[in-house]
Amino acid sequence: MKKYLLGVDIGGTTIKMGIISVEGKIIEKWEVTTKTGEESDQIPNDIWNALQSKLTTHSIPVEACFGIGVGAPGFVVTDTGEIAQAVNLGWLDFPLGTLLHDLSNLPVYVENDANIAALGENWLGSGDLAENLVAITLGTGVGGGIIVNGRIVSGTNGMAGEIGHMTMEKNGVPCNCGRRGCLETITSATGIARIAQARVTADSDTELAPLLEKKKKLTAKDVFDATKNNDRVAQEIVAEVVDVLGLAISNITTIVNPSKIVIGGGVSKAGEELLKPLKKAFVSYALPRIVESTSFEIAELGNDAGIIGGAYLVKQHQS
Repeated sequence: MKKYLLGVDIGGTTIKMGIISVEGKIIEKWEVTTKTGEESDQIPNDIWNALQSKLTTHSIPVEACFGIGVGAPGFVVTDTGEIAQAVNLGWLDFPLGTLLHDLSNLPVYVENDANIAALGENWLGSGDLAENLVAITLGTGVGGGIIVNGRIVSGTNGMAGEIGHMTMEKNGVPCNCGRRGCLETITSATGIARIAQARVTADSDTELAPLLEKKKKLTAKDVFDATKNNDRVAQEIVAEVVDVLGLAISNITTIVNPSKIVIGGGVSKAGEELLKPLKKAFVSYALPRIVESTSFEIAELGNDAGIIGGAYLVKQHQS
C-alpha cells in the first residue's frame, strides 16, 4: 500500500493543509479559515474533517497515512503535542496533539510553526538536507528554527530557536513579548518600517519623505526599493538593520556552527538587496573559520514550507 504524510500549518488567519507522498510530492494542498476566540477549540475537528474529506476524494484510506505533522503558533510542548500558550488563538495548555490523535487514530506530531518551516525548507527547499542549518523568518515578527544533526532543536520546554527575542539593545523599544530591544523590534518588517519613519521624519532628504507624506506610513519594501535607487537614507537604514541581524547570526553560528543560513519571510523578498549587506555584516562579526563554512540562501518554498515541514516531521519519526 502506498503511504502518505499529512502536513498542517496553523496560522492566525488560515490553516494550510496538504497530503504529501513520502518522496515529497504534494498530492493536494488547501486551506480553511482559522477559528479564533471561543471557537478556537473547534480547530482540531476542523483539521480532521478537512483531511478526512480530501483523503476520501483521493481514495486514500486513513491507514495509508503515516501520521499528521502540525506546525502551531506559540509555545509548544513537543513531547506531548500540547500548546502551552498561543495568544492569538486563545489557547492555554491546549492538548492539540491528543485531540487530533483521538479524532484520527493516527500518530500526531506537533512543533512550533517556525521550526516546521525550517524542516520544510531543509527537506525540499534551499536547505538541501543540510545536517546543521538555521532558518530565520523576517516577517511581522522574527521567527527561527535551528536544525542540528538533521533534527529540530526544541529545548527543555520548546523555547529553543526563539531568535526574534534575543536582546540586541538593552534599553531598546518595547517588544510584544513584554521585554525591550528584541531582535524583532529592529529586523522585522515592522521594525524596519518603524526605524524608517523615525529617520525620514528627522531627515527629509530622501525619496521616502514624499512617500511617507502621501501614504502616512512606510513599509520595509519601500525602504529596500529606495536602496535600488541609491537613496542615501534608505541605504543607511538597511545598513543599520543588517548590522544588527549580522551580529545576531554571528552569535548563533558560534554556538550552532551551521552550514547554511536560510532567510525567509516577507523581508527576504528583497533578495540581494538584503543578502549582500547582510553577508558583509556577518563576515565582520563571525569567526573566520565559521565564515568559511557558512552559506546564505533565500527560502524557496513560501507558504508551502509549513505543510512540507509538517509532513517531514512525520517522515522523520518513521526512520
